[in-house]
Amino acid sequence: MGETLSDQQVHDAGLSGWALRDDALHLHCATGDFATGLALVNEVGAAAEDANHHPDIDLRYGEVTIRLSSHDVGGVSERDVALARRISELAAGAGVKTTAG
Repeated sequence: MGETLSDQQVHDAGLSGWALRDDALHLHCATGDFATGLALVNEVGAAAEDANHHPDIDLRYGEVTIRLSSHDVGGVSERDVALARRISELAAGAGVKTTAG
């Protein structure tokens, strides 16, 4: 189990494109079409399984929204920051534009 990070600690983590809101990290991915979004969701799912840490994911035509929070600590933890970094790498590798969700 981890500890909840303060807003400042989350900010200092330098997660480009992620927003901290309601004790969670949020990311919006403009995928352009459903197939690209589905492929990204599958890659994020595999990364989440590897990390044994699972985000909330909303897949719609042309976009994916991701929310990360650690329910066991009631906020954002180092696990969320680590998975957010990995998700950002996956989105960049897929050529997907991301913005704060």
